[in-house]
Order: sequence, then structure tokens, then C-alpha cells
Amino acid sequence: MAQHEIETQWMGKMQFNTLVNGHTIVMDAPERVGGEDAGTIPKPLVLTALSGCTGMDIISILRKSQKEIQELNIKVTGELSKQMPIEYLSMNLIYDFKGDASCRNAAIDAVNLSQEKYCGVSHA
Repeated sequence: MAQHEIETQWMGKMQFNTLVNGHTIVMDAPERVGGEDAGTIPKPLVLTALSGCTGMDIISILRKSQKEIQELNIKVTGELSKQMPIEYLSMNLIYDFKGDASCRNAAIDAVNLSQEKYCGVSHA
């Protein structure tokens, strides 16, 4: 069975550094809750993982179908619960493609394939 493994180290106050495949992600809390705002708070990284996962799927699918786009921007918003544990109740993705109009249907198909079949973060 395949697996991912990360390591997280407390750096003091509210800062944690996480090593992911040789890359360091710095997480911290805002000053108002005891941090130094030296990095992102952790929860939005779930949205980051979602956008990266679906974005990579889409680019891969379009390349395999020999369709080229010039730009892809993905905006993800997550609605948070009001009670503990504070969690995402829903997430909304907006895909903004720039490229030749002839790629429009292929881009839409790639989004659907990513969300329905390939993006494991969407299914988590």
C-alpha cells in the first residue's frame, strides 16, 4: 500500500514547520493568539491541497488530449462551521481558464474528470 509521510516540528510559540517531500511549510498563528504570523494557519492548506490536486489533474488530462491552455487559475472558498470542531462544511471551486476557444469543451471535461474520478483530495 502506498503512503505519504510528513514530519512536523514545533519551533516555539505557535509556529510549526512541516517537511513534505523535502519542502518546508511554515505554519503559525496570528499575533493576537500567541503566534508571530510567520506562516499560514493550517486549515487553508486543505484548500491549497484541493486546488493543487485538481489543477495538476486538469493539466495532465489536457496534455494527454493534446490541448493547450495559456493559463489556469483556481479559486477555492471553504465555508467553516461555527461550532467546534471548526471544519469545512462545503468548498466551492472556480476555474478560470485562458486559451483558445477550441479547448473549452476539453477543459470542462478535464474539470469533471478531476472532480469525479481522479482528485483524491476531493474525495477525502
